[in-house]
Formats: sequence, C-alpha cells, structure tokens
Amino acid sequence: VLASGGILLLDEMDKMSNEDRSAMHEGMEQQTVSISKANIQATLRCETTILAAANPKLGRFDPYGILAEQIDLPPPLITRFDLIFPVKDFPEEEKDRAMASHILKLHKNPNMEETDIPTILLRKYIVFARQYMAPTLTDSATEEIENYYVEMRNSGGEDAAVKSIPITPRQLEALIRLSEASAKLRLSDKVTKKDARRAIEILEYCLKQIGVDPETGKIDIDRISSGISASQRGRIGMIKEIITELEGRIGKNIPYEEILSLAEEKEINAEEAEKVIESLKRAGEIYEPKRGFISKV
Repeated sequence: VLASGGILLLDEMDKMSNEDRSAMHEGMEQQTVSISKANIQATLRCETTILAAANPKLGRFDPYGILAEQIDLPPPLITRFDLIFPVKDFPEEEKDRAMASHILKLHKNPNMEETDIPTILLRKYIVFARQYMAPTLTDSATEEIENYYVEMRNSGGEDAAVKSIPITPRQLEALIRLSEASAKLRLSDKVTKKDARRAIEILEYCLKQIGVDPETGKIDIDRISSGISASQRGRIGMIKEIITELEGRIGKNIPYEEILSLAEEKEINAEEAEKVIESLKRAGEIYEPKRGFISKV
C-alpha cells in the first residue's frame, strides 16, 4: 500500500511465509488490499509495479533440470508476474575477472566513474514518462498483438488430450502493458507496431526459458501455472482410463503390475507410469488397500 503509485521491490521472496504470500494475490490481481482488524474494515489501493527476486529450490538452478520445476513459488502467484527471468550463475573467466576488477576498483575509489546517464536525470526522465505519457494503441500495434495471440493459442497441437496452451489472456494483458511501457520510454503518445514487436520478443524469451515442455519442445503455459505440462496431463488421463478399465474387468482391487503392463502397451514406460500413480495417490484419487494393489477412492 505504501508503494501505491510507485514500484515495490521484494527480495528473498521465497523466504516469505505462506500467509504473506497469499495476501499478495488480492493486491496483484485487484490492486487493492483489504484490512479487517479490530473494528477497522477498509480497502486500500495498491496500484504498484512489483519487481521481485527469489532463490530456486536448491539455491542455484540446475542447468540439466527443468527450470519451471525449480522455482519454489506457488503457481497462482507466479502467473501474476508479466515477465520471469531465470538468473543463472555460470563460471566464466573473462566475465568473472571484469566483475572482480570493477568491484575492487569501486571499493578503492567510490567516485572513480560517472554513469553514462546521471542518476538524477534518469530519475526525472522516468518520473516524467510515468506522469505525462499515456500512450494509446494504434491499429497496427493492435493487429500485431492480436495475430500473435491467436497464432500462439492455436499452435499447441492437434491432439485434444495432450494439447498444450502456449499463452493465456494473462499474457495478452502483459503484452499490452509491455507495449505501452515501450512507448512511454520513447516519450510517445502512440503504441506502434515496433513497440508491440518488442513486447512480443521479451515475452517469448521468458516463455522459452521456463515454459517449454521438454517432451514436445513447444511452449506450454501450464508448466508455469500448474506445474503440469500437457504431455504429463495426457499420461495422467491415460492411467486413469486404464484403472477404470481394469476395475470393470478385475474388480475393486487392481494389481499394480496389470496397470504397468497396460501402460506399456499405450507407450507409457514403467517409470513414467509409477510417477503418475504416485501423484494420483497424493491427490487422494487412488489408494493402496494392500501391497501391490491399487483401488479408486
């Protein structure tokens, strides 16, 4: 609320308690914060931009793992950010030496360098752009964003069971905001096709970093929003069908090996089938009445 009309900077977001993170949902979606304390009931405005940083689950990104699975934040909160950039720290002698040299020189002489743009001038520029620039979308920018959105929505594949959803209306809203921001930076009152193209390139870069289904190679927003990709969702559906089919044929208690055998016939290997069965157990859809058997709840 204190940052309303400005920008809120959050560090170590992954260390926040679940209650505090849950409280952010209303602020990020409705731009209000509701207070109910003692006899005070109020709704406060919080129209702010949020720039947040958080650590991955293991403290550092595993270059060989899937990035979306390493972000230790609830999917409903992650999807409320327009852009997500994974910051990877890889040893690189030239870069490391340049950074070390710069930091050491800065400690030796804090006033050694002037920035290309003085901080005061940059601050004034940003304030001016925020206060006086309210760019409107041109027809060419609208057409560019609309064509990209429709094209992406229909590029998920033909099979309805495993059709991925590359982009949602939330990303459409993000594209509009980013396009307007690009026009503001130019101190322009019109959002042009070039601004729209720039916004699309930035969003695509982020989606390719964390939203690609490794099995299909396609962008799948479900990997970020729910943690389950379209191909995984397809396997879950198939395993459910197998369990239902075997229940009608065998009875309530279904042998574990029978499920794995039928899954193999549907080109789901044992390891993947076991992962799906474990996830269904955790979700409370099936249980193990006795060792080696599965039953539906």
